[in-house]
Amino acid sequence: MTERLHEKIALITGSDSGIGQATAIEFAKEGADVVVHYLSDAGGAQRTRQAVEAEGRRAIVVQADITDEQQVDRLFDAAARAFGRVDILMNNAGVDASGKHVVDLSTETWDQAIKTNLYGAFFCCRRFVKLRKEAAPTGGKIINVTSVHQDIPNAGGADYDCSKGALRNLTRTLALELAPLRINVNNLGPGMVLTPFNQAAIDDPELLKEQVQSIPWKRAAEPAEIGRLAVFLASADSDYVTGSTYFMDGGLMQNVGQGA
Repeated sequence: MTERLHEKIALITGSDSGIGQATAIEFAKEGADVVVHYLSDAGGAQRTRQAVEAEGRRAIVVQADITDEQQVDRLFDAAARAFGRVDILMNNAGVDASGKHVVDLSTETWDQAIKTNLYGAFFCCRRFVKLRKEAAPTGGKIINVTSVHQDIPNAGGADYDCSKGALRNLTRTLALELAPLRINVNNLGPGMVLTPFNQAAIDDPELLKEQVQSIPWKRAAEPAEIGRLAVFLASADSDYVTGSTYFMDGGLMQNVGQGA
């Protein structure tokens, strides 16, 4: 590897599985130490830690509910104690769409999506910026994992779609606010990825074949592919990129409206 993240410290929420786990491994390959965060899958988080350490990098595992700002503070305190600072924040933890139409959507389900996908990222971004101001005069990277659904709505996805659309605008606002500090803030917007979010399709080849038909490349992404794009956004190669969304979707965004 090119060591693009040489001796950087990265905190990745939801890095016990899927995109977060794959990104932690890709970051480690490029020279970063990693704060592995999880909510409930302690075993998955330990597997991520072991994979990072297998690449010769350091890792710690911290459990926290990112919908609770006090637990977010505890997460960052643990990172600071272990590594002294955090250079890269990737807000990856999230919940999927409920599949409920608005008329049937409970307030509790709505709140879960908004609090996890939006409030969690807000709490983490706020604490990250405070730490960066304390640790260094300038610099840092924030990567917010949104989705193609920040722009493409789905019936039954109001909770998810709205949370990701709002995260898109949090990113854009932060890009303006943090430019003087030279902290880059960008979105990484995946399409269909072979993670636990899509476990039913992973387990059923026929269902997977059906679901990828709307994707021009006729396949879903592997989590490591998303991780390698995250490496770019976390590295000095993206120093002049801020406020942008990088879609990784096999062309799905370009397919919207075809045949209309």
